[in-house]
Amino acid sequence: MNEQILGLLTGIIFGFLLQKGRVLRFDKQVGAMILKDMTILKFMLSAIIVGMIGIHFLNDVGFIELKHKSMNLGGIVLGGALFGFGWAVMGFCPGTSIGALGEGRWHALWAIIGMILGAAIFAEIFPFLKKTVLAWKDFGKISLSDISGIEPWILIGVLTIVYLALFVFFEKKKL
Repeated sequence: MNEQILGLLTGIIFGFLLQKGRVLRFDKQVGAMILKDMTILKFMLSAIIVGMIGIHFLNDVGFIELKHKSMNLGGIVLGGALFGFGWAVMGFCPGTSIGALGEGRWHALWAIIGMILGAAIFAEIFPFLKKTVLAWKDFGKISLSDISGIEPWILIGVLTIVYLALFVFFEKKKL
């Protein structure tokens, strides 16, 4: 199957799940930011569990080759700050802004325009960033398994149990 078609189908399924999970709702976004509604965190944790298991399984059977990106402190700090700022100001992350627009909430268009402008600005100032912020400590291509010394499947099992325990806790607290 063509990669573009596969990407489109994956995007449609992801958008459908975002909508069904109700994470496109502004009240869910705000609730997540003030720690009153854990719907989005539960959605993200479920995606992490599925992703961890799926990627490692596909790697183990030889369908894909797992390649880590470099752990660059400056990139993580700057990227995380910009992502958090954008989410706090607009009430959307990249995926939820597209999904909200798909639901007909036109104000999400401002978040999308902001992302496009941000990407363009990043492309223009990348040479400067490469010499400054992105030159901060680079830990190389490491994984949580590398850092902890725990085998990936054991780590996946432990994290899955912890995430499921969080689900149960949030459900009991009606979060």
